[in-house]
Order: sequence, then structure tokens, then C-alpha cells
Amino acid sequence: MPKRHHPRRGSRAFSPRVRARRHFSRVHSWDNDLSEPQALGFAGWKAGMTHIMVRDEDPNSMTFRQDVRIPVTVVETPPMRILAVRGYEQTPYGKRTAGEVWAENAQWAPRESDKASDEVMKELEINRRLPARYHHDREAHTERLRSADLVEVRIIVCTQPKMVGTPSKKPDIMEIGISGNPTEALDWAMDRLGDTLTAADVFDEGVFTDAIGITKGKGFQGAVKRWGVKLLSHKNSKHRRQAGNLGPFSPGYVRKTIPQAGQMGYHQRTEYNKQVLRIATPEEHPITPDGGFLHYGVIRNNNHYLIIRGSLPGPAKRIIRLRRAVRRDPVAEAPEIVFVSTRSKMGV
Repeated sequence: MPKRHHPRRGSRAFSPRVRARRHFSRVHSWDNDLSEPQALGFAGWKAGMTHIMVRDEDPNSMTFRQDVRIPVTVVETPPMRILAVRGYEQTPYGKRTAGEVWAENAQWAPRESDKASDEVMKELEINRRLPARYHHDREAHTERLRSADLVEVRIIVCTQPKMVGTPSKKPDIMEIGISGNPTEALDWAMDRLGDTLTAADVFDEGVFTDAIGITKGKGFQGAVKRWGVKLLSHKNSKHRRQAGNLGPFSPGYVRKTIPQAGQMGYHQRTEYNKQVLRIATPEEHPITPDGGFLHYGVIRNNNHYLIIRGSLPGPAKRIIRLRRAVRRDPVAEAPEIVFVSTRSKMGV
């Protein structure tokens, strides 16, 4: 008898496959190997893909010193506003918030005595996302943070969707880790409280990042498309597009390893070691293709953009969070870009 080889169909690496809680991802860990205080992440909107020509400088490559074509993804990264500084202390139950200090221009309650802050908050549309704050003793909260035994410092930032070609007006509020000693990181964050943070302040050309995003949603799908199970014989009595059986009589329940129908797509996924090839503005290096990026539009002239090697999860107009790579040396030499394609992506 021949040996039957029947490996499992469909990866169980990401289970259960449920919808993400929100349209932007959550970062669970940060790379804290840097000695100097620095922001470890940023967020931008995925615009689309194109291709570039770079000079191959790998002496072990068959295309050494030749121009090679590689696919890249363009991410628009408008500045982010630093709203608050948050400190964490270690407890027997894990990290817990020790306190947070909000910027002076983050007093978004309607107060006649602080018209400047009210104008800033209206510009950022913070009142669409957070409740009104009528009082915040910055000095008391700052003293509490400095006296606490901190193990990690993070900043609370908000995006500015008005600066990109998306229909959303609500800013997304998220945390970004700060590297270095907690005391030095706290001083670094307090000095920049209320200011803006740009992608050029966080990343350099050639640095490796991890892209964390929400994949494209495909809705409720069956077992064949969701897990790749084989179609049953046409002589099957009831259905073809399902698993052959749902398991044995004992235990008397269906195990979670049985491929069944359910949600497909709109999951949080992380892609490691994506190299940043260029950080620039459209004035320095035009990037928008003829007719604009499909389903996105144009890259605004006053915004930075990143050219990242390869593809990124999610559709256009979805937020991609980038952090410094946690699985390798994050610094490398960026290849020389010879040509960037701005040809129309309309299929003509």
C-alpha cells in the first residue's frame, strides 16, 4: 500500500480568526535597546504601491552593481501631536499606569481664559474623540511621575487625518514607546509635550521597521476559502464545500481545530523587518503617480512620506503603525534609488 501523505490544510498560526476591535492596530512591545531617548514608532496612511529601481551593492548577488526592480509601498505620514506623557511602574500583576501629564494645549473644555488651547483643540478635532477636561493639575501629576519608580515611559499622540486625503475627521489616539533610561525618557518627553512629531524625527533611511496593521476584510466565508480544505466528491450526500467530518463522538463537542466557516480578514497582523528606503516630501521627490494612487488620491506637499520595501497589510487609506524592528539590528545602509515610477496605476 502506498504511504498516505495528508498534511493539514490551512495554517493555525493565527486563531481564533475574529474581527479586530478597531481600524488601527495595537503595539504590544517596543524595542528598548537604544541608549538615547527617542520615539520608537509612528503611524501613517497606506497610499498604495509602485516600483523603483535600485543599485544592487551586494557583492554576493548575481546582479552586483546592476539596477534591479523592487516593489515598494508608499505611506503618507503627516505630523502627530504629542498630547500627554504616561509612565508605567512594575507591580506583582504586571505593568500599571503610574500617572500621566497632559499638555497645556490639551485642555479642550470651552474656557474663556484659555482661548488659544480651545482653538488648538478645535483644529485637532480632539473633542470628537475625548470627553471634556475642565481641570488638570500638571504640576501635581508631573511631581507624581518623577517620584514614582518608573520602568517605562510612553507618549500619547494623536493623528491629524485632516492633513491627508481621507474622509475621516476624528483623530486616532495611541501610545508610542520611548527608549532609554526612564528618567531620561521622562525628561525627553516632558520637553516635547504639546509639540509635533514627524516621521523624520523617528526613522532614518535604511532603518528596519515592523509594520502592524489590520488586513483587508473579506466578511463571512466558508471553510474552503477560509482554510483551503479540499472539495468533497460530487457524490457527497449533502455538501461539498465543508470539512469531511467534525470530529469523533468523544469528546462530545466540536474542537476548535476543525476548519469551519467564519470571519475572514480584518485581523491584526505584524510584518517584521520592512526596510525604509526613503523619507522625503513630494517637493523634494515627487511620488504621486499620474492620476493619483488608486482608492487614495495624492500625497500632500506639506507631508512626509515613507517608501518601504515590499507590501504592507491592509487596503489603501488604512492606518499602518510602524515601530523600530525588534528582531534584528534596526540600522542598515539604504540602497541607492535610481528611479521611482510615477506612471499611472489606472491600468492604461
